[in-house]
Amino acid sequence: MEKYRTVLILGYGRSGQAAERLLRAEGATVLVLAEESAGLPELIQALEKTPFDICVVSPGFALSHRWICAVREAGIPLLSELELGWSRHCGKTVAVTGSNGKSTAVKWICEMLQLAGSRAAIGGNYGIPACEVVLENPNLDWLVLEVSSFQLETVRDFHAEVAVLLNVLPNHLNRHETMEIYRRTKARIFGSSSLSGDACLVPVDLLPQLQGDLGGAERKWITFGSSPEADYFYRDGRVFRESDAVMDLSGTLFESPVLGGCTGASVAAVAQACGVPCSVAADAARRFEPLPHRLQRVGEIGGVAYVNDSKATNLAAMAVGLEACGQDIHLIAGGVPKESDYTFIKEILAERVRSIYLVGQVSRAMYQAWNGVCSCVECGTLETAFNTAQNAAKPGETVLLSPGCASFDQFRSFEERGERFMALFHESVQSGGDTG
Repeated sequence: MEKYRTVLILGYGRSGQAAERLLRAEGATVLVLAEESAGLPELIQALEKTPFDICVVSPGFALSHRWICAVREAGIPLLSELELGWSRHCGKTVAVTGSNGKSTAVKWICEMLQLAGSRAAIGGNYGIPACEVVLENPNLDWLVLEVSSFQLETVRDFHAEVAVLLNVLPNHLNRHETMEIYRRTKARIFGSSSLSGDACLVPVDLLPQLQGDLGGAERKWITFGSSPEADYFYRDGRVFRESDAVMDLSGTLFESPVLGGCTGASVAAVAQACGVPCSVAADAARRFEPLPHRLQRVGEIGGVAYVNDSKATNLAAMAVGLEACGQDIHLIAGGVPKESDYTFIKEILAERVRSIYLVGQVSRAMYQAWNGVCSCVECGTLETAFNTAQNAAKPGETVLLSPGCASFDQFRSFEERGERFMALFHESVQSGGDTG
C-alpha cells in the first residue's frame, strides 16, 4: 500500500471529499481544486509550486479535460478515487462493471455475502465512494464495488479477486467515442496483468474480444449467459453448470431470459468463486428488494399497473424493462439520446407495446424510427405523456416509464425523473383513482 505525502485532488463532490478525508487521516498534505471555485490558471500555478506525488481524479473528469491534460503534462500520475479506497482495503474484493445492471448485481452480491456470514459492504459507483467505505468499515471481509467506465479510465494497479463484466452495450459514447474504446475501458476491470487467483467473469459471447483487448494474457476466465456454451447458463428459471442445476431463481425478480442470463448466471458464478453456496445466493434473490427507479412497481389505478424504470437510460435497458413487463405496455420514452440506432429494439416494441408516448429532445427521431412499428404520440413533457397514457390504458395493461435516454434535457437526474413519474401517479390517486 503506497502512502503519499502531497496529493492534488480534482473535483470536490462526494468522492473528492472522501479521498481528502482518507488522505488527511494518513497525514498527507492535500490540495483540492474544484471547477466551481477554480480555473486552469489556479491549477497551473499549483502544479508549478508543489511537487505532487499523485493526482486523485473524480470520475466526472474525462481524460481529454484540459485540467487532466495539464496534470499529465506536468508528469504527475493520475489515480482514480476508487483505486485509492480499494488500496486501503485489507480483505477481498468483488468488482462489477457493465453498461446495465451493475447496481442490482452488487446489491444482490453484497446481500448474498452478508447472508453467508461475511462482513461485506458496497462502494464505488453505487453512490458510496470506496474511500468512504474503507474509512468507515476497516475490517471488511469483502468490499463489493460497482465500477463505472469513468472510474476505470484512471486505474493503475486495481484488480479484484472476483471481477465481473456484465455486458457491453452502446452507452457513454459521447465520452468514449467508439464501442471499441468503451469495451477496452471496461476490460480494465480485469487488471493490467494476469493474477492467477483472480476470477474474471465475462459473457460467453464477449470472451474472444476481451482476450484480444487484454493482449491474450492468461487469466482465470469464467463465462456466463443463456447459451449452454457458457460455464454458467440460465434456462427455464434455473442456472446450470454443465448439466447440473446449481441455482433456482423461480419466483424471483431474476426469473426472466434477460435478467437470468445476465445477472442470474453471473451471480451464481460469483457465489461459487467466493465460496458461497448457490442456495444462499438463491435465498438472497428471494429476499431481494429492487432498487428505486429500476422496474419499480408503483401501484395500480383502475386495474392498470404503473412501473417506474427511470434508470433505463439506454435502449438495451429499455429492452430489459419491456421483457420484464410482459404484454400490452404503454411505454413512456425519450430524453437525451445516448445512441442513434433505434432499429434493434423494433421487434420487442412490436411484440409488447400498444403505444409509445415520446418526450424530450429525442422524441422526433424516435417517432420517425418507431411509428411504423406501433402507435407513437409526441407528448413533449412527462406530465403530458403520463396523462395521455393513463387515458389510453385499459385494465390489465401497464404504463411503463422506461425512457431509453438520459434525463438531462428536463430533469437533473434519472432519480428526479422517476420521482416525478411517481408523484404523477399519487396525484392521480388522490384525485379519485383507485389503487391496488
